[in-house]
Amino acid sequence: MKDPAIATESSLQDDMATVARIEVVPAILDVVCRITGMGFAAIARVTDSRWIACAVRDNIQFGLKPGSELKIETTICNEIRQHGKLVAINNVAEDPVYRKHGTAGHYGFSSYVSIPIFLRNGVFFGTLCAIDPRPAVVNTPEVLGILKAFSELIAFQLQAQQRLEVVEADLLTERTASELREQFIAVLGHDLRTPLAAIMAGTRVLQKLPVQDAALPVVAMMHRSVRRMTELIDMVLDFARARLGSGLGLERQAGGSLRPVLQQVADELQAASPDRVIELHMDLAESVHCDPGRIGQLASNLIANALTHGAIGSPVRIYAVTSEGVLELSVANGGEPIQPALLGKLFMPFVRASVRPNQQGLGLGLYIAQEIARAHAGTLAVVSNQQETRFTFRMPCAGG
Repeated sequence: MKDPAIATESSLQDDMATVARIEVVPAILDVVCRITGMGFAAIARVTDSRWIACAVRDNIQFGLKPGSELKIETTICNEIRQHGKLVAINNVAEDPVYRKHGTAGHYGFSSYVSIPIFLRNGVFFGTLCAIDPRPAVVNTPEVLGILKAFSELIAFQLQAQQRLEVVEADLLTERTASELREQFIAVLGHDLRTPLAAIMAGTRVLQKLPVQDAALPVVAMMHRSVRRMTELIDMVLDFARARLGSGLGLERQAGGSLRPVLQQVADELQAASPDRVIELHMDLAESVHCDPGRIGQLASNLIANALTHGAIGSPVRIYAVTSEGVLELSVANGGEPIQPALLGKLFMPFVRASVRPNQQGLGLGLYIAQEIARAHAGTLAVVSNQQETRFTFRMPCAGG
């Protein structure tokens, strides 16, 4: 997505493609129709000369599809672009401001709502709008609160896509030096926390409002997005700390047990991958002087890596044992062995054991795991053959 303030034909096409890549958009438009009672909802890209539908939910055969255009001068969205305020009309025939407005008669609607979408830099992108030929109750704090939260979510996703495209282009072309890239990632991770907090606030608003059951999947999807984004932010910040000199921070605990931490990690990943088998075996007779949260993070990264790259029909096996003053934590999976040429590079940032369609992640998990091992004066090694691939972490129970 290019700068929305510069509306070239190429940038408009990019904007539509960006909206199409946001997975939550169809669910948002469906819920907008359900909570407003309207039959048509859309996300529109609006410039000083164009109104273009980027995504559409059309239950009333209004006739627009993604890519369809309306004459900008015939839309209320054009006025919203100028004054920057939402417009909500329950019944245009009774509305003192819009009952004589030509747009309602031109398109034959009675109810209308349109929420401006502003990016973080204040640039107007477009609107989240809905119409229906019948009157509807939309001008209420509850409905408008939900629509505003959706507008903020869309804006956040648009800019997240833009940032991701910048990062991907940077990595693919290798046009920047590694130090500049690392500093950029550190800034990126920091700046993402503000919009992430806004999304979290939006989910809290949705949970408190009396919305229909149809909204619940959207709330759950938003929660998953927030959780995933939080994990990515933490990972890139850890990467930046490790590479820029400050190192990973540890909060060691003496005499604590790793059993509940490892059990929680295994349970969470099992819940996220219900079709896979995760086996956890623990024999932790000795206490370990470590940062339990960081050890849990290391285990989570190794298990997630095994689930991603291991054979689907093969279980992921986790062993955690203390013996003779040493903690040994290993994660094993079946599947094709890792190529020998790649084994020596696995713990480098942005390296993956394999590349699969739709594979997500930044390729930082194993690098962060190794940094956690080093911070505990431990080691992380891998062995891969036809029988299994096994990552093994070892550290002294007394700490380093």
